[in-house]
Amino acid sequence: MIQKLELSGVNFDVDDDLRKYAIKKIGRLDQYAPRQARASFHTAIKLKEGKGKQKDERTCEVIMHLPHETLTIHETTINMYAAIDIAEAKLKTQLKKYKDLHADPKLHRRLFARTTTE
Repeated sequence: MIQKLELSGVNFDVDDDLRKYAIKKIGRLDQYAPRQARASFHTAIKLKEGKGKQKDERTCEVIMHLPHETLTIHETTINMYAAIDIAEAKLKTQLKKYKDLHADPKLHRRLFARTTTE
């Protein structure tokens, strides 16, 4: 579980069910981050409800501060739970790319050496 996770609602109050759901979905994404980065990254979740003409829009914005990079996801749908689900899927792919770039360089050298010699 992510140790530093902030959840806030803009233009509405976040109820307990939505808070638990967001923490459950986004909080378990630390398993996709490199081990050395897990202790130091910080996540902020902003849930927004549309005003004016955009009354039926719900937005989930997730900002994840990692050691060498900041990942930002912004997803808008009609349902807040769906926005959280889509943001989670997008964050998974971005964290996998981050892990490939910032993982142990010795591992990359070993894998590269295997592929070039064959």
